[in-house]
Amino acid sequence: MLVENRKARHDYAVLDTLECGIALMGTEVKSIRDGHVSLAGSYAAVLKNELWLIGSDIAAYKFGTHYNHEPKRDRKLLVHAKEVLELKMKTEAKGLTLVPLKMYLKRGRIKLELGICRGKALHDKRDALKKKALKRDMERMG
Repeated sequence: MLVENRKARHDYAVLDTLECGIALMGTEVKSIRDGHVSLAGSYAAVLKNELWLIGSDIAAYKFGTHYNHEPKRDRKLLVHAKEVLELKMKTEAKGLTLVPLKMYLKRGRIKLELGICRGKALHDKRDALKKKALKRDMERMG
């Protein structure tokens, strides 16, 4: 796994996940493989019947020339057209959000795991933290 958006699991209840590819430039791939990528604060949206990753930050490749990429640009996600329509309907009708959960390598290609999520209320976040603390205490005791 290259990078994980740990804050997403805290802020959102993940209902379903989807694996998708990303259209990247060569310098972006090299920068991601070096671990210079952040998914914090990013999301996915359906624009003109295409799925886009918005707000992710892939740092400029340090050995890149004047052909280096723009770090905060929007990137197209590669999924089937039928899936795009499904995601569009879910996000518009049910008030769900598409949040990138993790980025990883699969057979030499960079993939993005996209979560179909519903935002957690503050009390839900507190309950999750309490359960996590209790579990940690139980593991220490036993």
